[in-house]
Amino acid sequence: MGRSRKGRDISGWLVVDKPAGLTSTAVVNKVRWAFQAKKAGHAGTLDPDATGVLAVALGEATKTVPYITDALKAYTFTVRLGQATNTDDAEGEIIASSDSRPDDQAIKDALGQFIGDIMQVPPKFSAVKIDGQRAYKLARDGEDIELAARPLWVDELVMTDRPDEDHVTLEMTCGKGGYVRSIARDLGEALGCHGHVRELRRIWSGPFDAEDGLTLDQINEMAQQPELDTYLLPLEEGLQDLPQVPATPEGATRMRNGNPGMVMASDVEYGDECWASLDGKAVAVGKYKAGELHPSRVFNT
Repeated sequence: MGRSRKGRDISGWLVVDKPAGLTSTAVVNKVRWAFQAKKAGHAGTLDPDATGVLAVALGEATKTVPYITDALKAYTFTVRLGQATNTDDAEGEIIASSDSRPDDQAIKDALGQFIGDIMQVPPKFSAVKIDGQRAYKLARDGEDIELAARPLWVDELVMTDRPDEDHVTLEMTCGKGGYVRSIARDLGEALGCHGHVRELRRIWSGPFDAEDGLTLDQINEMAQQPELDTYLLPLEEGLQDLPQVPATPEGATRMRNGNPGMVMASDVEYGDECWASLDGKAVAVGKYKAGELHPSRVFNT
């Protein structure tokens, strides 16, 4: 028999305004400790030097992580023009440089090729797996690796500032799996001057906004105190991109046992993925079929 996990049975989302210098895993571990929670996870890794929204799920909310991971996210970032690094950010070694500097209009004109459905090659120093190993581990060992291009949806990419000729600040809204470092690298190549990310901040992710996030200092101050619980958002926040259908009490009972249950749907179609609720609380996520929801995830709340 497996050892039971210690901690509180607490569920919900906490929006953290992640500081630079920490991994996303370290932040999740801090939140889990602060809440004394049994289980925690996050929706979308941020690089250690990046700041901004890290949405941390506790307990049953971890079952909704995929829906936040798939949601649109927005970033503001500064690109250092004239230099390419081996990590595509300021932490890496400079591997190429150029004295060329594009003007503002040239930058704006180049952004169009990075909007819409694009193919993007992840940075070599990334968590992408190659034959079961992380790319960054292979890169650190000096191996010459080739990463395949991946599809990415970029909803918007705009220039918001030009502090000086060496730097440009951009804002991007994109879908799942986007690497801002790759955008900076590829933009520098398109402009013929090289480039890498100097600063990066995620300003929102799905329904979660950086302005609503707690800092780690605030979390430490309230750690293991009832006041911290008041900042926890309901797990239903992670389901906002899915249609909601009310369940009957009998249907909710059936779904919680893993069986199809009756729901009262009006604007969903056969086969749509949606979530069933009872008294506003999530019961299950699944496919709608002829008046019933066939659950794929069940919430024990």
